[in-house]
Amino acid sequence: MKSALLFFSGIALALLASATLFAKDKDVVVLGTATPGGGFPVYGAVLAEVVNQADPSLDVRPRNTRGSTENVPLLEAGKIDIALVQGEAAQGAFSGPGHPADRLKIIAAMYPTPGMFTVPADSPSRSIRDLIGKRVVFGARGSGLVLLARDLLDGLGLDMDRDFTAVYLERAGDGPAMVLDGRADALWGGGTGWPGFEALAEPPGGARFITPDGGEIDRIMAKHPALRRLTVPAGSYPGQDAPLHSVGSWSLILARPRLPDSVAYRLARALHRSEDLLAARLPQARETTMANTVAVAPGRDRIHPGVLRYLREIGLVR
Repeated sequence: MKSALLFFSGIALALLASATLFAKDKDVVVLGTATPGGGFPVYGAVLAEVVNQADPSLDVRPRNTRGSTENVPLLEAGKIDIALVQGEAAQGAFSGPGHPADRLKIIAAMYPTPGMFTVPADSPSRSIRDLIGKRVVFGARGSGLVLLARDLLDGLGLDMDRDFTAVYLERAGDGPAMVLDGRADALWGGGTGWPGFEALAEPPGGARFITPDGGEIDRIMAKHPALRRLTVPAGSYPGQDAPLHSVGSWSLILARPRLPDSVAYRLARALHRSEDLLAARLPQARETTMANTVAVAPGRDRIHPGVLRYLREIGLVR
């Protein structure tokens, strides 16, 4: 009996040692996302799952943060390895004051984010001007969506805090309830598959989306040419029968300074091999492709060298 116990104890210790060695063989990659209830944590969870499945040598671990405006300094300080960063925040990291040039590199493009407002379907508001003076939930203060809202409204000669009763949140997920129970008149957000919009658009109540009209888009683009003309396809949300045209930017996955080339290479390879799975899991993740990464990067020098090596191997860059 004693010998049997010793035998099984030995097996258990061997298995534990093997598991420990296996864990040590993995490269842990800490991924900064945003506050619970927003689109970034949802995307980050799926991203981590599919990458870890595609490459068992990687252990991507999502971490909630305050959003894009916190993710950039966390990356620059080396406190996280990669992060989801909305377009305006990424642009600031690449060229804004106080950010060392060429410090942060692109791992991959995520998806485009056209900025939009949504109101209950029975709201009388039908244009951005109709929302002036109303209580508008602009999201978590650290979110890159707040930066996008500032640029869009600035292009129309409006200010978030002067012309609206702006509501800022600690958690992005708290916004829909405020509109549904009447504490706020509208919710700002962006893109397809955004959880806040999905919550408001669900029957029986439903929602109406408000975007800039053609002339307003021209005015915004004239003042903020770094933005892009973007469209949300019809049917992206319940009850949305027509495409929605707006302006916005591409969100990116950025890497900290000195992220090893080998890790960046394996992340790119895992993402590329998982493109179909990502698309099946999240509608917005259909845009997370290596081809889009090449297309939307402000320059090849902004792409991580490890990613560039993989892109050359698959023939997307020379």
